[in-house]
Amino acid sequence: MSKKKKQREKITYVDDGSTVYDMSAVGGGRKKTDSQGQKRRSTIKEQFGTYKQSVRMMFFPMLVTLGGITAIFLIIYLILTIAEMRL
Repeated sequence: MSKKKKQREKITYVDDGSTVYDMSAVGGGRKKTDSQGQKRRSTIKEQFGTYKQSVRMMFFPMLVTLGGITAIFLIIYLILTIAEMRL
């Protein structure tokens, strides 16, 4: 008995020109290259600038989170202290 695989029909998509948003700049716009056409590595100054911006962006949410955790622990501590005094 020979088993034959069914050939799948290849689907071809046709661009009708109707788009919601221009995606031409996504995934491969201009890349930083040096004079020889190779991809340029970022400098220490650029890396530090990126790090500084990310820390600046995360600073306020970090403070809110730490404040919330501190408040929860303080409330638990006070509840346990008052419960111990009543014994």
